[in-house]
Amino acid sequence: MISLTDWRKPELPLSVAFLDNQIESKGARYSEMSSAPPKAARSPTRVRNSQFLKFFGPALVVSVAYVDPGNFGTAIAAGAGYNYDLLWVVWLASIMAMLLQYLSGKIGIVTGRSMPDLVRERLKSRRKVLAYWLSCETFAVATDLAEFLGVALALNLLLGIPLLWAAAIASFDVIFIFALAGRKFRRIETLVGILVSIIGFGYVYEIFITQPDFISVALHSVTPTLTPATGPLVIGIIGATVMPHALAVHSWLTKNKLTVGDDEEKHRLLRYHFADNAINLSIAGLVNAAILIMAAAAFSGTGEPVNTLEQAYHTLTPLFGVLASSVFAITLLASGLSSSTTGVLAGQALMEGLLGRTIHPWLRRVVLRVINVVPTFVAIYVGFNALDLLVYSQVILSLLIPLPLIPILYLTASKRVMGQFVNRTTTTLVALAFALLILAFNAYFLVGVFLQT
Repeated sequence: MISLTDWRKPELPLSVAFLDNQIESKGARYSEMSSAPPKAARSPTRVRNSQFLKFFGPALVVSVAYVDPGNFGTAIAAGAGYNYDLLWVVWLASIMAMLLQYLSGKIGIVTGRSMPDLVRERLKSRRKVLAYWLSCETFAVATDLAEFLGVALALNLLLGIPLLWAAAIASFDVIFIFALAGRKFRRIETLVGILVSIIGFGYVYEIFITQPDFISVALHSVTPTLTPATGPLVIGIIGATVMPHALAVHSWLTKNKLTVGDDEEKHRLLRYHFADNAINLSIAGLVNAAILIMAAAAFSGTGEPVNTLEQAYHTLTPLFGVLASSVFAITLLASGLSSSTTGVLAGQALMEGLLGRTIHPWLRRVVLRVINVVPTFVAIYVGFNALDLLVYSQVILSLLIPLPLIPILYLTASKRVMGQFVNRTTTTLVALAFALLILAFNAYFLVGVFLQT
């Protein structure tokens, strides 16, 4: 019979032997691993692609400025009322916006600070800073008005609910976006990308189904025409594309991409920034033009005037089918949701940079909506045309473009601010020419209004 003492005696040497065997086998494996050839390093191309994908996004967020509900309003009014005549304005505004957005984003990469932050530093006086901030909030309100109307009209068209109820639901649009995104900014970029893609694919379909006259498209793309009657639409298209809030927020978005902050990283990020702008803003510009082209092909010369977005929706159904009108409403909804997100981010950038304070995005949205909801509800209730509201909100934006534009031109042309990354003389001159052109269009509109009164 084996006693408990006899049973336990051999356990220690067995355990030690087991451990020795384990150590030897692991040592052999470690030896094999150390003698094995190292894994091949990632190729420079793969590294660059990975770095670019990490940077990719700021221009995607601001590209919403090209396809927000204000663009729907101005492009549909222009296409329905003047056929392809104002297509040249869309291309001109897109080219101007691409350069000016690049300069705004360049500020964030080079200085590691946002344009509003640098403006606060130079204004110094708190009174001047507050005055500038309140002026900027004016274009934030005008932008929010277009976004609010876009979502409300889309819900009205898609679900058939009364416009007042749709407007009430639209008041909570940004809560939906930020609830989905949580606290991760990359998710916001992804959601905006999805919404912009919906708009893009929607208008590929609309162009396909409406079959525009591409000879006229090409002709009017390079043939400028301007009359007192088209003046409001011309500056409305410019205000809907070269949007003040998009210029203000771009530097805030790009500064957050810096990690090390040395010159080598800045050179690399500027290259990525250029590519980011070229890709996203070119696509958005094409979609912006597609809205006007579709409106001209579908609504111009039909014999029935299209003076509202509701008329545009209902006109598409008998001409091109239910799917065409549904796609139109879905793209309008995606436009309103995505632009609402960019508008909130722009407001955050302005408050953080100018006042040194942050505010919860939901709270900021509630404040803006309170400002916009009451007058908009009244306008809808008395039967004011929502399309006219959209167009004139964009006219206001065009008149306010100098607020962010002048600081951007000054900062990027200053060697003291930008150092070795200061603009080339040619870049500054072209940007200045664009700024003067915008001011000239605004002046033309204001003179026309003055002469009519």
